[in-house]
Amino acid sequence: MGEAQESGARGFPAFAARKGGRARGQSFWARAWTGAVEDTWPEEESLKQGRAFARTGRIGPITVSPGRISAEVYGGEAAYTTVVTLAELDAGEWELLWEKAADRPAVTEELLAGELPEDLLEAVEDARVRMLPGYGDLDADCDCDALEHPCAHATALCYQVSWLLDAEPWLLPLVRGRDAGEALEELKSELMLRAMTGADEDGGEDEEGYGDDGGEQEAAGPPPGVDPVAAWARTAVPLPAPPPLPPLPPLPAGAGEPVTGIEADPLEQLVTGAAVRARGLLAYALGLTAEPAPPLDVWQDTVRIAATHPDPRVPARLRESCGRPPGELDRAAAAWRAGGVAGLEVLERTWSPSAQEAARARAAVTAGWEADELPAPEVRDNHWTFAARGVQLRLGRDGRGDPYREEAGTWWPAGAPHSDPADVLAELTGG
Repeated sequence: MGEAQESGARGFPAFAARKGGRARGQSFWARAWTGAVEDTWPEEESLKQGRAFARTGRIGPITVSPGRISAEVYGGEAAYTTVVTLAELDAGEWELLWEKAADRPAVTEELLAGELPEDLLEAVEDARVRMLPGYGDLDADCDCDALEHPCAHATALCYQVSWLLDAEPWLLPLVRGRDAGEALEELKSELMLRAMTGADEDGGEDEEGYGDDGGEQEAAGPPPGVDPVAAWARTAVPLPAPPPLPPLPPLPAGAGEPVTGIEADPLEQLVTGAAVRARGLLAYALGLTAEPAPPLDVWQDTVRIAATHPDPRVPARLRESCGRPPGELDRAAAAWRAGGVAGLEVLERTWSPSAQEAARARAAVTAGWEADELPAPEVRDNHWTFAARGVQLRLGRDGRGDPYREEAGTWWPAGAPHSDPADVLAELTGG
């Protein structure tokens, strides 16, 4: 298999030449970016040359990806590759940033609306992470062999990034490691966790022992008349042995036999199902999903129980009573374990992608494969079958790919769905 495409990368066409005018972007995030770059690389001559070169129109298409910004630049007859790198934030830093952002309702409201608010910088500072370039995490590399570091090509590329930020401020989190979709999902998870755990928002005592007024609370002293030194020096007396437990009352005849014939607790299953349903409704009430998840029908709920119940006798009993052909419940349960209700939908229902969706799917499936490496598929509706390999890729309506393998003439789910169908195909075929 050929080299995989760069994850999360976004490409932008080259800017046309600009005669005169400002070399710095004008939006809040663009100005913050250029200010940070100029503070990090304070050599005025290099910055001056970079501003001039940025206006020449000799910087090719720009690629922005996590930790990396790159472009081809053209100086005279030569072409050079210029790369600017920034350190990505790790998972713990992102988690802390979203915790601090969730403390600010106005910031979270704008983020969930698709905006990148200026006040997010306050959350960045509280989390003590970097969003803007800074010393030690901004670097440049260019094969122009200029003596200056950074060269004019690198500073010019940074000025053009500020032009991109005028229209696309979410490129700033992207270069730190999160695109807009990933960032918002993590923020939604933090908000959901707070809502479900009832995080204290009414000024209760915090971890440091401070009250509502911000002052340190006075520790409680010993009771009146008690000498703490003498109490501390006193020898500890062992606790008495606990009394024996009372005998259990005898069970009535037949009480030990389960009514259903299996060792199962239906109340536990009802509580679990209600909790899953309540979580979906809570996500909708908080605006984290466009619409509430519909309730499961009888077959879907049967599959859910068969897929998740720890007692193997439960799916055996359901297999006998569901009225479906042998093996159908097991296959449906495998699809549920791989992808939940969406995985069951992919198993049981086909759909016909539009011409545009089909073209986009073909591009996603073939990404990273050399022309002679990809086996020829048989495409029917949303099923891509590679009969020679005994594998199949099923495209979901959400754009994800579900892996399937042929077993005794039947297609069985072979793993969890993935947002990149090319990765699913590579795992299936061993590419």
